[in-house]
Amino acid sequence: MGCRRVPGPVLALLLLLCPPPSPACPAACRCAPGEVDCSERGLREVPWSLPTNTSSLWLGYNFITVLGPRSFPALPGLRLLSLAHNRLELIHGRALLGLGALQELDLSHNLLTVLTPETFLPLTSLATLNLGSNRLGELEPGVLGALPQLRALLLQDNPWVCSCGILPLWRWLSLNREKVREKRLLLCRVPEQLNKYPIMAFGDESFRQCQETSLSYQHYIAFFIIGPFSFIASIFFCTFLGSLIVFYHSLRRESHCWRRP
Repeated sequence: MGCRRVPGPVLALLLLLCPPPSPACPAACRCAPGEVDCSERGLREVPWSLPTNTSSLWLGYNFITVLGPRSFPALPGLRLLSLAHNRLELIHGRALLGLGALQELDLSHNLLTVLTPETFLPLTSLATLNLGSNRLGELEPGVLGALPQLRALLLQDNPWVCSCGILPLWRWLSLNREKVREKRLLLCRVPEQLNKYPIMAFGDESFRQCQETSLSYQHYIAFFIIGPFSFIASIFFCTFLGSLIVFYHSLRRESHCWRRP
């Protein structure tokens, strides 16, 4: 018997009603409906072939050191991502693209020293962020400002440098105390005399010197005006002074010549 051909419109309708299957569970992971657990698998990078319906992804206790650009496939339904207990040192500014639905991110127990606002810009729905037990000495205010839905922040067990550079973070913490968990564990590490001093115990007077040394735009305008003027004036003054010295030596030479017998 001959094979019957399926009409084009019917085939297109069947493809729409039966979308292609999502990628299978990665060989190194354990999967359940909506959940992928890749913990303690010795992974050095994020598995790419993840089911598109993943809502929870566990990547803890591995050896991931860097999250490069677009480290994750498109996961429109991902709500929870855990990268705790890895060796993360760097997160690229475009590493978390495609994770706009993410609500909870755990980056604790890693080796992070610097975070940029660009990294968190795609996470418009993030409500909980755990940055505890890293190597953060400061945190740019723009990092937290990039998370409009943030409700809970954990920053404990980091070597905070309590100098003028921590002023923006202290201001954010003071205005968002209800969002900061484990406040008593936010302790200074540097300088030595402030070791283990609670960051939240500082007051406005503690940063008065930092605020006084900050320059306004009027100061910068004054510098741009006075600087070139002072430079030109110094050139004229040096030229004038040099001319006086030369003239003085000329007079002395002439007077000495007239005194000769």
